[in-house]
Amino acid sequence: MNKWLELFVGVLLLVGAILAAWASSAYSWLLFGKDFNLLHAAWIFLKGGIFWLVIIIALLLILLGINDLRE
Repeated sequence: MNKWLELFVGVLLLVGAILAAWASSAYSWLLFGKDFNLLHAAWIFLKGGIFWLVIIIALLLILLGINDLRE
């Protein structure tokens, strides 16, 4: 794929995702009585990702500390 086309498609997808998240939180998107707030879902996903990243870094530091104690 052309590098400029890849860049353009990436920017379009990013802007589209941001607009969809904003629109779903600004307006009431209901389907079968369920609210589809994409911004809220993205925020929960980000918080979960940060939590697991901290856990993985903590485990890595513990393993590195144990490895240093062995030497």
